[in-house]
Amino acid sequence: MFQSPRPQFTYLGHSTIRCDLPSGEVVLIDPWVDQNPSCPDHLKTFDRIDAMLITHGHGDHMGDVVSLAQKYKPKTVIATYEICHWLSSKGVENCSGMNPGGSQHALGLRVSQVQAVHTSSIEDGDRMIYGGLATGFVVRLPGGYTFYHAGDTALFSDMQLIADLYRPILAFLPIGDHFTMDPHQAAIACKFLEVRQVIPIHWGTFPALTGTPQDFEQSLENLGVNCEVITLQPGEVF
Repeated sequence: MFQSPRPQFTYLGHSTIRCDLPSGEVVLIDPWVDQNPSCPDHLKTFDRIDAMLITHGHGDHMGDVVSLAQKYKPKTVIATYEICHWLSSKGVENCSGMNPGGSQHALGLRVSQVQAVHTSSIEDGDRMIYGGLATGFVVRLPGGYTFYHAGDTALFSDMQLIADLYRPILAFLPIGDHFTMDPHQAAIACKFLEVRQVIPIHWGTFPALTGTPQDFEQSLENLGVNCEVITLQPGEVF
């Protein structure tokens, strides 16, 4: 197994991941905690947040970014150009917009934005605002450890390019169906990505999300894909 230092990952429910870096800094991916029914109450507050990554504009992925940014003053908030423009208009500082195909450095990490097959919009009062493309992120630590957070996405064959370009070791993949991949499609995604480990996300939060980690593991076995499934309940740490 890869020996380079890696983050400590805490699953906050749905698609929200807290990454405690070896440096002690904290990265929050898809910051939705306050109204997240899966997030344990004691994990809805933080000692610090140094960076936030936002995959797309839907409220169940960025619902708390404004309030958290105002409270914790992260050094950088990374999302698409359109989302960052909207966040800046709401008073969020240190936004760093980008687009798929690009990379930037934050907290010593190389953060690469990759495509996702999904929609992205921002609810602003009674208006729905275009949020740019839905995306995922590949994050590489200084020692080489690399992980991929897919955000919300359908299965797409260019996940094989993510494997070729970035070689992630761990993937966070949605399995819930209805709005994203189902367990069988997520298993094919693991085959395309050639990852060693996978943590299922975007499952169990709402009744519509019927995909389960058990079905995911069975699909991987049926396909003969050698990938370790690390199922975390909200609040659990890897």
